[in-house]
Amino acid sequence: MSKGKIIFSASIILTSFLLAPLSTARDTIEVVGSSTVYPFSTVVAERYGRASGKPTPKIESTGSGGGMKLFCGGLGTNYPDITNSSRRIKMSEFKKCQSNGVKGIIEVQIGYDGIVVANSVTAESMDLSRKDIFLALAAKVPGEKEGQLIDNPYSTWKQVNASLPDIGIEVLGPPPTSGTRDAFAELAMEGGCKKIDWIAALKKTDKNAYKQVCHTVREDGRYIEAGENDNLIVQKLEANPAALGVFGFSFLDQNADKVQGAKIESVSPTFESIADKSYPISRPLFFYVKKAHVGVVPGMKGFLKEFTNERAWGEDGYLAEKGMIPLPTEMRKAMAKNTLSLIPMTGQEALK
Repeated sequence: MSKGKIIFSASIILTSFLLAPLSTARDTIEVVGSSTVYPFSTVVAERYGRASGKPTPKIESTGSGGGMKLFCGGLGTNYPDITNSSRRIKMSEFKKCQSNGVKGIIEVQIGYDGIVVANSVTAESMDLSRKDIFLALAAKVPGEKEGQLIDNPYSTWKQVNASLPDIGIEVLGPPPTSGTRDAFAELAMEGGCKKIDWIAALKKTDKNAYKQVCHTVREDGRYIEAGENDNLIVQKLEANPAALGVFGFSFLDQNADKVQGAKIESVSPTFESIADKSYPISRPLFFYVKKAHVGVVPGMKGFLKEFTNERAWGEDGYLAEKGMIPLPTEMRKAMAKNTLSLIPMTGQEALK
């Protein structure tokens, strides 16, 4: 056999090996990722299953970071088809996907969500600034001298801001694998951190040091990682009126009889304030799809069609009833068209 034929044969064998996991499709779509997007994805899956007669997609709450790790692991039935995310894919994750052969990724922005800081309805309502949140939860805070950072000494909210209640700082929130944690660090913590002039100036001279100061959460027991289950945080707030919790607006909306959202800079977290961007801590929500799995795993196109239908994500859709804030009309139309046309992202989106 000639050298050319040997190389050609080896290429066929390698290609067959790589595609083999996809040749025997699962009967059920597998979705992982964000705990915030989980309830929206679940209701779409249930509606799709009932309407189509096909198996209801399996939705698992792993957190945005955990979902990306599973999603980017590779192609084939051993890996999930879709991952939900409460923040945009990072460039490092996009590159990891590419290196593992996951090259046709479809990005779908589904709507918006607010991050709330909430407590029990039986407790005193709070009005916090982003600076209050930073000073209460950062690992390092400014000392007496400009340029000085010290270990966070604050144990009560009143020490942070004299107008706040004299109760201990105890905040239940998501772990580092959560997109909510990433967004909270960027929008709330950094949003307050940059109100301090000399730290804001640090961004121009040492961006890494700036991010380290603004995004690092204290680990002395005042901030308690409560896992990826936002419903569990709600239950713990009910049991402990002195504590506050961090989670997505949809969980506040669905549990309004149990918990109340703090105002952030005097703006309450509501459907309207998140939609018009007046609420300071809001973020976009996404899911990501493997184009290579569409047409191989049964029902992928139908699930995407259900999710991007106006009856689901429109202004009067059933996802809005669950607390998701819809995209503007023209943006929804364009996103639906791109999704159903299976147009993959280029990677530039991860830089935004």
